[in-house]
Amino acid sequence: MNSLIQKIKIRQAKIGIIGLGYVGLPLVIEFCKAGFHVTGFDNDPEKVELLGKGQSYIKHIDSTLITQSLKYFSPTTDFSLLSNTDCVIICVPTPLNKHREPDLSYVLNTTRTIARYIRKGQLIVLESTTYPGTTDEEMRAILEETGLKAGKDFYLAYSPEREDPNNKAYSTSTIPKVVGGYSEKCLAVAKALYDSIVIKTISVSSTRVAEATKLLENIYRAVNIALVNELKMLFDKMGIDIWEVIEASKTKPFGFQAFYPGPGLGGHCIPIDPFYLTWKAREYEFRTRFIELAGEINTHMPYYVVEKVAWVLNKFRKTLNGAKILILGMAYKKDVDDQRESPSLRIIQLLRDKNTKVIYNDPFVPECKGHRHYPDIDMKSVEITEKVLKNVDLVLLLTDHTAYDYAFIEKHAQIILDTRNAFERNGIKNRNIFRA
Repeated sequence: MNSLIQKIKIRQAKIGIIGLGYVGLPLVIEFCKAGFHVTGFDNDPEKVELLGKGQSYIKHIDSTLITQSLKYFSPTTDFSLLSNTDCVIICVPTPLNKHREPDLSYVLNTTRTIARYIRKGQLIVLESTTYPGTTDEEMRAILEETGLKAGKDFYLAYSPEREDPNNKAYSTSTIPKVVGGYSEKCLAVAKALYDSIVIKTISVSSTRVAEATKLLENIYRAVNIALVNELKMLFDKMGIDIWEVIEASKTKPFGFQAFYPGPGLGGHCIPIDPFYLTWKAREYEFRTRFIELAGEINTHMPYYVVEKVAWVLNKFRKTLNGAKILILGMAYKKDVDDQRESPSLRIIQLLRDKNTKVIYNDPFVPECKGHRHYPDIDMKSVEITEKVLKNVDLVLLLTDHTAYDYAFIEKHAQIILDTRNAFERNGIKNRNIFRA
């Protein structure tokens, strides 16, 4: 243990990061900045090739950062090189299956791959969001089939990722890192590793506590977003402006934190993570009613948006059947290219089911296809021109990208339905702008 900690402190420990996406790639950059040699592992040869050329495939991560990292960074698809690393960090997806149950196949298959090349003295850390018990039950069992023992022959830890893509205020290195180890020695090594790249580490008593920490963070957000989404639908019927209510409520200096409604939840965390705990709770014959209710409300939001589209069109004696709609925003949040779990995908599917013709624009998403749950969506972003705006029956704003010229859109669009209050926030009011 002391030998590995010393290697970390003097930057001689070799780092392996599995999964070079929204979580893994920022970690690569931070470890390289700190002077570590990093091997990045990914199954996608196209990603590996681009990184090897110093090119980023994630919009908010500048290619310059990749180029600067190449002095210390080697991307590869050859997982046998894991045997050359001292610390291995797992950053692979943990989606839900079609029954909204945890799909741990990426984590467990990655663990089996590590088991083939594991050696004494290595640190294995999971960062992927999961339910409590994954690290010290499923992962440990697979790794110990090799005959090596966690806490003795190798070190096992969990440290939840807290990435917020394109957040200008916080980055990987400035967000405090929660770390839990299988044993005290495991924790000591993992803490030393993260101490070398983040501003602050928070040690907890076990991997289970660390796993539960990430779930609580995102369940907190999911429940509060569901609350404000439910109130949005109620206040809409009551003729009350939810956005004005929120602005007034947040003037209270204590006891209130503002959450904002939208067309539904997106991203890899909030729509998915709560259901990992819901699933695990069944093992204890416990029903997580708040989580399930929040999930129902947030899952319903795309349906509400489509109902609102129909209502707006009807005011102008138009119907969904045969209407042409321009969607603004395919990414799940503004100013990123991340489409994971984006409500835009579900809304497009629902509109198509109503025989509506849909086109979209997103400056960060030039092409939209290859989504697991939406295989029929294969579209390209159209340019926002005066002709395009005038030729559609309705403009539906789903993602409030900063790059949008809201004044230009308002000037030329016939009808606008705004799910983010973006036009009013930009000082634009018009009797043909509606909010959902």
